[in-house]
Amino acid sequence: MPTPPETTPAPVTIAQIKSEAELFQALAIREVVFIEEQHVPEGIERDAEDAQAYHVLAYQGGHAIGTGRLVKLPEPPAGQTGTWGQIGRMAVLQAHRKSRVGSLLLTTLEEEARRRNVTGIMLHAQLYALDFYKKHGYQPVGAVFDEAGIDHLEMHKRL
Repeated sequence: MPTPPETTPAPVTIAQIKSEAELFQALAIREVVFIEEQHVPEGIERDAEDAQAYHVLAYQGGHAIGTGRLVKLPEPPAGQTGTWGQIGRMAVLQAHRKSRVGSLLLTTLEEEARRRNVTGIMLHAQLYALDFYKKHGYQPVGAVFDEAGIDHLEMHKRL
């Protein structure tokens, strides 16, 4: 019996969200990852920042598989100077994790931050993701804190 040909996964592309329909795709991914998998209360998963944030979607084979957002902070974190942004709501559907989708999302958001003259990024990392962010140059700041019932650490990176 012939063996089936090796199938190479379709490339992953990252694109800025430009329509309400695309935003709903991002919110659906966040709902699956944060609300269903991690039991984050729906009332805190979505917030006022969604309206003005810079959102991106990761696509593979025409399907949205991940998302993240960048928000400009009104002031830098304590002890920092310059213009800072916060990357958050990073979510990748379970079947697509461990395939560099998160790295693509993160670097795309950092590139946009640089275009906006942001000098530093702050984020709240879930503890299991610390090594991922450290590999991308983020440093932990302060003590572990609870956000939505999940332990997090604040992390910073100068751009």
